[in-house]
Amino acid sequence: MENLTIAAIAGALILFASILSAELGLSVAIVEILAGVIAGNFLGLHTTPWIDFLAGFAGIVLTFLAGTEVDSDLLREKWKESLLIGGFSFLAPFLVCMAFAAWVLRWSSPAASIAGVALSTTSLAVVYAVLVETGLTETRIGKLIMASTFVTDFGTAMALTLLFIHPGPLLAVFVVVSAAVIILVYRVSPQFFRRYGDRVTEPEIKLIFLALFVMMLVAELGQSHAVLPAFIFGLVMAQFLATHRNQLRRLRVVAFALLTPFFFLKSGMNVSLPAVVANLGWLAIFLSLKLLAKFIGVYPLARRYVQRHAWYTTLLMSTGLTFGTISSLYGLNTGILDQAQFSVLVTTVIATAVVPTFFAQRFFSPSVELEKEVESV
Repeated sequence: MENLTIAAIAGALILFASILSAELGLSVAIVEILAGVIAGNFLGLHTTPWIDFLAGFAGIVLTFLAGTEVDSDLLREKWKESLLIGGFSFLAPFLVCMAFAAWVLRWSSPAASIAGVALSTTSLAVVYAVLVETGLTETRIGKLIMASTFVTDFGTAMALTLLFIHPGPLLAVFVVVSAAVIILVYRVSPQFFRRYGDRVTEPEIKLIFLALFVMMLVAELGQSHAVLPAFIFGLVMAQFLATHRNQLRRLRVVAFALLTPFFFLKSGMNVSLPAVVANLGWLAIFLSLKLLAKFIGVYPLARRYVQRHAWYTTLLMSTGLTFGTISSLYGLNTGILDQAQFSVLVTTVIATAVVPTFFAQRFFSPSVELEKEVESV
């Protein structure tokens, strides 16, 4: 009965968030996160194992979908821009936030490193959700932002791995199995889609989900995360799925109707308002530092390479959620962070999913029609 009650309340909040998003012209991700904050702090709603699973899987599916939207030709053409924007998007906040936590707050060296890692991220899930809602996934600026976001998250994942995760046989298994799954699915997909495609039972979607489940399993065994292989999987499948737009559209429907609302709702439920009030000063400073560092790292390069959309690019590259939350939870679970430090970091991470996204959409969102018109010239 409890699970059904939670599901009913969550379903009502998710529907309300969709309606409010449409009426206010805001990203549904923002509204769902805020709904999660209200649910967790005022309605007594708490996360459950099935919500945790749906939310975790949603993050992986969103990351895969983001990979499918990256134009490989554009990525090869704009590799320098993607590498520079994404690289400095990671490096600047990582160094600034780590230094502040170590030298000003006097956190331990491991705790300061976790702070740097958690606040260096750009959320592929948030960026992709926003770009899909606005239709910018089909434009060059949207594809460049997603490619740059991947570079940032790759830096974050590598930093967390090199600083805290000790390589072992199971990590090697994770890498090898993930690569094997990607290659296998890529090779069998043409024949599989021809034989089993366009059926009401959607075998194509089930094949992709199976591949992602296997990646999540071996990632957990290897004490890593499936975000990066999921994105690479999307990149590898991008050209093939471009010729199967109906299947990709149906996969997107499944993701945005069922999975991603729980991803964003759960993120909001992780925010403890009493902890926020108790640590409001440090939270505001961390948030300001991350946004300032992202501006320093991204804006000059965005101004050089995508001048018309420099602010929009900078703000979207300032979002954080998936890897920031993962890093903070890792610090808490291993005893590197205490509860107060965790609350400050995870709330800052969630705030960076809301604040930059709001300003990017409200004041700097490019016109899809104008972008396509410019690109066609």
